[in-house]
Amino acid sequence: MNDAKQTPPADDQTNDQTATPTAETETANDPSLQSGEVEADVPAEDDLVEEQAAEIAELKDKVLRARAEVENMRRRASREKDDAHNYAVTKFARDMLAVSDNLRRAIDSIPAQAREQEDVKHVLAGIELTESELLNTFEKHKIKKIEAEGQKFDPNMHQAMFEVENPAVEPGTVLQVVQTGYAIADRLLRPAMVGVAKGGQKKVDVKIDQKA
Repeated sequence: MNDAKQTPPADDQTNDQTATPTAETETANDPSLQSGEVEADVPAEDDLVEEQAAEIAELKDKVLRARAEVENMRRRASREKDDAHNYAVTKFARDMLAVSDNLRRAIDSIPAQAREQEDVKHVLAGIELTESELLNTFEKHKIKKIEAEGQKFDPNMHQAMFEVENPAVEPGTVLQVVQTGYAIADRLLRPAMVGVAKGGQKKVDVKIDQKA
C-alpha cells in the first residue's frame, strides 16, 4: 500500500572520488613517475668517484708522511747512538792530551849527546814505549793525530801561531808544528798550533829568447 518510490543513491561518492586526487591519479598524470623514476638529491656517480679518489690520495699522503717521520726518527736515534759511542770519552780524551804532550816534551828535551849514555837510553826507551802505548789507546777510541806539517793550512784543523817568510814554498803551507792537534772520529778535539809560510816575492817566469 506504500506508494513511496525509492530514490536511487546519490552520486556524491563518485563525485568525491573524482574531485580528490589520489596517488594513483598522480602517478597516472606524471610521466616520470609512470616510468619508475624517483626524483631525489642523489650525487652523480662521477662526483662520488672523484670524492673517493681524493680521500684515497689524502690517506696515501698521510701514510707516506708517517713512514718518513718514522724513518727520520730511526736515523736520528742511530746517529745519537753513534755519537754517544764515538764522543762519550771526549772530555777524558782532551784531558789525556796533556799527558801525551808531557811525554813528547820529555823525549824532545833529552840532548842528542846524552842519548848515547846507557842509563839515559833505558829511560828514553821507557818513555817512548809509554808514549806509543798511549797513542795506541787513542787509536782504539778513534783519537788520531792531525797531520799538519807540509800540509795546506786548514782553519778547521789548524791554529796559526805565527808566519814565516819563505819564498820557496806556497803561501799558507804549514812549516812548523808547535803543538800537535787531535781529532776524535770526525770531530776536532784540539787544533794543531802551527807556523805558516807567509811567502816571499812572487816567482817570475823567465823566458829565454832562443833567437840567434
